[in-house]
Amino acid sequence: SRERIGQMFSVAGQLRTKVEQLEAGDIGAAVKLKNVKTGNTLNAKGLEQKFDIIKYPEPRYRRAIRPLNEANSEKMSEALNRMREEDPTWVVEVSKELKQTIVSGQGEFHLRTLKWRLENNDKIEIEYLEPRIPYRETITKIARAEYRHKKQSGGAGQFGEVHLIVEPYVEGEPVPPIYKFNGQEFKIQSRDVQVVELEWGGKLVLVNSIVGGAIDTRFLPAIMKGITARMEQGPLTGSYARDVRVIVYDGKMHAVDSNEISFMLAGRNAFSTAFKNAGPKILEPVYDVEVSVPGDFMGDVMGDLQGRRAMIMGMESEAGFEKIKAKVPLAEMSNYSTSLSSITGGRGSFSMKLAGYELVQSDIQERLLKEYEESQDDD
Repeated sequence: SRERIGQMFSVAGQLRTKVEQLEAGDIGAAVKLKNVKTGNTLNAKGLEQKFDIIKYPEPRYRRAIRPLNEANSEKMSEALNRMREEDPTWVVEVSKELKQTIVSGQGEFHLRTLKWRLENNDKIEIEYLEPRIPYRETITKIARAEYRHKKQSGGAGQFGEVHLIVEPYVEGEPVPPIYKFNGQEFKIQSRDVQVVELEWGGKLVLVNSIVGGAIDTRFLPAIMKGITARMEQGPLTGSYARDVRVIVYDGKMHAVDSNEISFMLAGRNAFSTAFKNAGPKILEPVYDVEVSVPGDFMGDVMGDLQGRRAMIMGMESEAGFEKIKAKVPLAEMSNYSTSLSSITGGRGSFSMKLAGYELVQSDIQERLLKEYEESQDDD
């Protein structure tokens, strides 16, 4: 696109001085540009030079944000998107999973600046909240369950019955030919296997072991749909579930009353019951964290990390600084930017990257279950 530059200024803080030209190395500003965005390169007519896109630092501080008046939600979103274009180091994410809008920046002061601009420039009162943690659910044992969905209300009713087995999914591990529950054997014949790569990580594997036409194959997609719906809202805390193998081995249907909705509900409820009996566990996101600090603060920083359930993976020296590598649960990284700055007088820095998911400690799982039950009661 074409731009007409009318006035140019050299810039030093809040001081702007009108100039006729800018030379290499100068920091300058132009006003009333129509289509220019952060990262664009301006050329004279006939030139097509282009600077490399700036690589911005990863965010270090994150908060959930919401307007005090819900009527301002759309207005807040528009303002955040505009501000994100002006300053790409502000990262805005609307999380379907957490049901929150998350804003991330370079530190607490950076996000305070965003809050000030929203409240003073856009007249939107907002508040920051702790971001929810994207936990996951999985199982640790084998379990069996069956569920019959039956509904009769005049005319054609609903009927579907599903028998299934659930077990932890391990890559490359074959389906056993026999399962035993309470002294009873269940022989499995894998007629078909569906592997679903879950968008939130991990896999769901559905094994069709139905023999003798106990359930018509046309109802299997409905059973899969019911199971997948339960995986999207795990039975323990409503978090996404992952890494589960489901073997559907038997069931019943009715010539008239069986339909897709019946088998979807039967599959969902059978899966939910089996999941709860299969040693369910909560997984938490764990991050690879690298902290760079002056040697004088090494002990205090190490102690702070260990108080955050960190597992120290190694240490090394680099350019006069000590670098600590650790694995830390995301739940423990809240306010770490502020804490590190306080300990090191602003001389420490860190970066973090998702490493994977690991089982939470039993006492933390009990607390999370209790909090989820209380939230359900409130609803």
